[in-house]
Amino acid sequence: MSALPRNVPSSSELSGVRWLRSSYSTGANNCVEAARPRSGPRAGLLAVRDSKDPQGPALLFSPDSWTGFLTAFH
Repeated sequence: MSALPRNVPSSSELSGVRWLRSSYSTGANNCVEAARPRSGPRAGLLAVRDSKDPQGPALLFSPDSWTGFLTAFH
């Protein structure tokens, strides 16, 4: 079995997800949005996309990878 790709070329491939922005974001659309697919082969991963390009690509992270990313800059 091969590993799933760690990105999707279009965020629209992640149908049914709820994209969230940080409460610290401004209205200038210069931030990232995150979502957690709840079903399908990407369930349990964290998807991250650029808020300026909502139909553009999204990166996919495992929970451990995302936690490692966040704590590396703390």
